[in-house]
Amino acid sequence: MTATPPTAEALEAALRQRLAPTRLTVLDESAAHAGHAGANGLGYGTHFRVRIASPRFAGLSRLAAHRLVYDALQAHIDAGLHALAIEIER
Repeated sequence: MTATPPTAEALEAALRQRLAPTRLTVLDESAAHAGHAGANGLGYGTHFRVRIASPRFAGLSRLAAHRLVYDALQAHIDAGLHALAIEIER
């Protein structure tokens, strides 16, 4: 991988810009996955947990809300984000 690994701050900025969340927590859980598939050996930038509430999710299924999150983070997925746990808050 040649791109800089994603950071919690970068993911948070992308989500704020695209989804205008009312609540948002982004946790980098990469260190807990050292040695697992997709780990980059750096201990950061590959495994994240996102807890998010947004008016954009109103009336959407959980799957559709997850798709919006993935769409907002596509550039980071392309840059090496390997695993993303999404918790939609209503």
